[in-house]
Amino acid sequence: MTTTTPGNSVDTASGALDSETELAARLRLAVLRLSRRLRQQVAGGVTSTQVSALATVERLGTPTLGELAASEQVRPPSMTRNVVGLEAAGLVRRRVDDDDRRVARVMLTAEGRRVLQRSRSLRTAFLARRLRRLSESERQSLGDLVRLLEKLVDEA
Repeated sequence: MTTTTPGNSVDTASGALDSETELAARLRLAVLRLSRRLRQQVAGGVTSTQVSALATVERLGTPTLGELAASEQVRPPSMTRNVVGLEAAGLVRRRVDDDDRRVARVMLTAEGRRVLQRSRSLRTAFLARRLRRLSESERQSLGDLVRLLEKLVDEA
């Protein structure tokens, strides 16, 4: 049996989606919901925003506050407040740029690296617990889906 809604038709017997738009909308929602759940899995005392900033500092090396703000897509004053909090917690430190003394660079501390690793481990453990609830064939299908998602991302 096929049901039709404005712009979409769904084969209710098989659950197949005839509309790429509907599939895109469902995929977007699932990815956003999963992302939200993963962001909730953070090491004690830090926010998901702070973990994101720590990961960006790690990826960029020793970014300036402006580079960090641009990469995180926030305004510089917001990033400055975030870095002040991270610095107070001992997770990052700022140092004056060797070439331009007006510029401050942000670097991870050893504790910042530990917090970032704990947060990643918590998120991975959350997903691993969820994966254990799936059957072997569902996990295999999910592996195929991950490869497709990676392909979508790589083509961007």
